[in-house]
Amino acid sequence: MRSQVMSVSSVRLFRQALGTLLVLVGTALLLARGIAWLDLEPRMMRALEGGALCALGTALGAVPVLVIRNMPVAVADTLLGFGAGVMLAATAFSLIIPGLGAAQAIGYSPWGAGALVSAGLLGGALCLFLVDLKVSGASPEALVGQGDEPVIAARIWLFVIAIIAHNVPEGMAIGVSAGGGMPDADSLAMGIALQDVPEGLVIALVLAGAGMSRFKAFAIGAASGLVEPVAAVVCAWLVNVAELLLPLGLACAAGAMLLVVTQEIIPESRSNGHHRLASLGLCIGFCLMMVMDTAMS
Repeated sequence: MRSQVMSVSSVRLFRQALGTLLVLVGTALLLARGIAWLDLEPRMMRALEGGALCALGTALGAVPVLVIRNMPVAVADTLLGFGAGVMLAATAFSLIIPGLGAAQAIGYSPWGAGALVSAGLLGGALCLFLVDLKVSGASPEALVGQGDEPVIAARIWLFVIAIIAHNVPEGMAIGVSAGGGMPDADSLAMGIALQDVPEGLVIALVLAGAGMSRFKAFAIGAASGLVEPVAAVVCAWLVNVAELLLPLGLACAAGAMLLVVTQEIIPESRSNGHHRLASLGLCIGFCLMMVMDTAMS
């Protein structure tokens, strides 16, 4: 009898996950049609499409939480390492190298271009570092659930908020590269969307494992990527305002992403003792993004 109940429950969860996936696909198709009707300037449109693709990747990553509540720690660490590798490759091949080229294209010498990109990189890292300090200093009492809702530990909310905040530089990178007409903007968007899939899954699984309902955990995980299309469009518009903002914007996004990877994602992927799997995932993610960047640019 108990096995029958479990079987019915599993079928129900599978149907719920499949239905949610179909809804996401339908929503994506409707949004694609709506974006086409907006008739934006081509570079702004490219930025919005790239940001929307990343938001969809995050939402798709959160879907499995409707079926499974926990993931093997080794798999989660490998996925985090994979995401770190993708972001490292994107930082180097899609942001820093094009940023140096863009600086030289507007008249900077190789030394001047290196200094400009270095300044932007450090500025982007510093800005995100200050944001991280602000988030880490938030009051735990303001982050813990109240009333009849299950109490979620403050450190879990801080982890979720940190990941959502880290989506901003990813959206910046998409917007700056699309707004500047960079040839590898599409491959950058696809690489970040690929990296966002395990990110959405991690958020949803962490919240579900802490006692939150599956659907609510999925909703928060899926919504965590919505900051990316907003940041992409804003940064694409800013790049169109001033030519100098292209190399600076690419460098700032690179600095922010570099800080995210080294301060949050890599340490988190190695915190449970699966450092070899995390390193292997990092290498695979780096190579995949590098190939995508060179093949699609």
